[in-house]
Amino acid sequence: MSIIFTIFLILHISGGSVGLFTGTINLIRKKGDKKHKLVGRFFVYGMLTAGISALMLSIMHPNYFLFIVGIFTIYLTGTGTRYLRMKMLGSNQRPKTIDWAITITMLLTGLLFIGLGIKHLIASNNFGIVFMVFGALGVRLVKTDFKNYKGQASAKNYWLLAHLQRMTGAYIASATAFLVVNAKYFPELIPSIFYWLLPTVILFPLIVSWTKKYKVENK
Repeated sequence: MSIIFTIFLILHISGGSVGLFTGTINLIRKKGDKKHKLVGRFFVYGMLTAGISALMLSIMHPNYFLFIVGIFTIYLTGTGTRYLRMKMLGSNQRPKTIDWAITITMLLTGLLFIGLGIKHLIASNNFGIVFMVFGALGVRLVKTDFKNYKGQASAKNYWLLAHLQRMTGAYIASATAFLVVNAKYFPELIPSIFYWLLPTVILFPLIVSWTKKYKVENK
């Protein structure tokens, strides 16, 4: 194993561990206070470190798992953070180049995942379901980005909803990575697809619940 690969692997594990720990704290405690914001900064740094290093690792040693984790982690953490700085879209504010770059990259990747999912399912490989699920989620989030960037958000506090959704989504990515990596320690009878989808199945309803609770409709 090369020294560079080892360095990125250490960064990935360290960043992912910080993200999973701080994400769990903010997931269960009060939202919006000073402690939430402080812990959130460490979450962002940890997740971006994990995401960028995952992409580098997937390039050095091609790996679907690391590629998926890297793309979604960077997109969800990046947009979740950026939306806190875009509270006036549709008024006197426009998304920056970095915002469009992140969103378009996710769009292309989401379509790629859907295509790979179809290819795997045709070949009778159930892992295609994983690609389909994550690809569809990515495209759906991108659709929301386009509406928000054009000032056509359905909620006044679109930025808050997007922040909650994306940060929880990034946490799902971190939890998924943890389960998949440690699947070898669990009963062999459990199919691998279970570990890929379990965090999404458990936490997606929470995202829906928070969205309904905090959403302020445009009048």
